[in-house]
Amino acid sequence: MPMHPARHLTPHPLVPPASGPPAASPAPEPVLLSRGHAAGTRPLVDLARAACDVADAGVAAMVRLALEVEDDVPLPGSGETLRRWEVLATVAAQDLTAARALEPHLDAVAVLAEAGPAAAGVDDLLEEDEGRPSWGVWAAEGPGARLRAVPDPATGGVRLTGRKPWCSLAREVSHALVTAWVDEERRGLFAVRLADPGVLVEDGPWSSLGLAEAVTSTVVLDGVPAREVGGPGWYLERPGFAWGGIGVAAVWYGGAVAVARRLHEQCGRRDPDQVALVHLGAVDAALAAARAVLVEAATDVDTGCAAGASGALAALRARQVVADTVEEVTGRVARALGPGPLAHEHRHARRVADLGLYVRQHHGERDQAALGRELLARGSSVPGVSAW
Repeated sequence: MPMHPARHLTPHPLVPPASGPPAASPAPEPVLLSRGHAAGTRPLVDLARAACDVADAGVAAMVRLALEVEDDVPLPGSGETLRRWEVLATVAAQDLTAARALEPHLDAVAVLAEAGPAAAGVDDLLEEDEGRPSWGVWAAEGPGARLRAVPDPATGGVRLTGRKPWCSLAREVSHALVTAWVDEERRGLFAVRLADPGVLVEDGPWSSLGLAEAVTSTVVLDGVPAREVGGPGWYLERPGFAWGGIGVAAVWYGGAVAVARRLHEQCGRRDPDQVALVHLGAVDAALAAARAVLVEAATDVDTGCAAGASGALAALRARQVVADTVEEVTGRVARALGPGPLAHEHRHARRVADLGLYVRQHHGERDQAALGRELLARGSSVPGVSAW
C-alpha cells in the first residue's frame, strides 16, 4: 500500500525550526511614499512608535492617538497630501485597528474643513462638550435599514430617525458624521452627538477575527437632533470624497508593507532559496506600483487635477491598484513563509486577518467595472488615458 502523500512533504524552506527562538519584533519604522520626504521623517518615526505602543492598549487608546495627532496631519489638497497618506500608512503598518480609528477621524476633520460655513451648525453641537470630539464617518447603506432626516418644526432643525448599519467604533467615538435620506432620492450629511438621548448602539453579531476590536454595529436613532453639513448630495459630490477614498487605500498600502516586511526580515535571517527570491521580488514590484499610483494621485490632488470626474477616476484607479497589491503581497508572503508565522506569531496572524477584512471595502470586480465605465465616459480628455 502506498504511503499517504503528506508523509513525503518536506519542511517549508522559510519556516524556522520549531526549537529555534522566536523572531524579535523589528523597531517601528515609518512608511514613506516618496524619497523626497526622507529628510522629514522624524515625526513619522515618532508616530510609528506611538502606534506600536497603542497596538495592545485597546481601542480607547487608539482613539486618543487620533486626537493627539490631528493637528499635525495636513488636510487633503493642502499641498502636503502625500504626507497625510504617509501618516495613515505609517499607523497602518504598526496596527490596522489603530488605523481604523485614525482614518475616519481625520476624514471627518477634512470633511468639516471642506464644508466651511456650510458646517457652521456643528460648532453649536460641540459647544457644550468637554475636550475634542472623536469622530466616526458612517455613510454605508444596508438592506432593511434606513435613516431619515426629519424636519423639526419646533427648532427649525433636523432630527434623525431610523437605523444605520456598518457603524465602526460606535461605542468608542463621541460624535459621527452620518448620511441620512432627506427624501426618497437624496441623502444629506449630518453631525450627531452619540451621547444624546435616542441613540442606541445594537450589540450586533460582529464575529470577525479581522479587526476584532474595531467593532462595527448598527446604530438606531430615535429623533436625535443633528446638524446638517452641506446640502443634499454634497457629501458624495464634493472633491474630497474621492480623496478620502484614496486615503483608505493608503491604509491598505501600509498594511501590505507590514506583511511584506515580515518576508524581507525572514529572508535576511535565513538564506532564501530561489522560490523565496521570486516571491520577494514580486512583492517589491507590487508595492512599487502601488506607491507610484499613490504619489501620482497625491500630486493630482494638490495641483487641482483630481476634482470632479478626474478625481473619481483617480480614486478608482488608485484603490484598484492598491487592492490588487494587497492580494498579491498577502498571497505571496503566505506561500513564501508557510504556516509557521500564521500559526505562531500573533501579531503577524492578526495583521493578515485585519488586512483581509479591511481591503474588502474595495468592491472587487464591481469597482473594476466602475473604473472601466469611467474611462469610457471620459474618453481621451482624461489625463493619462491617451498614453495607452
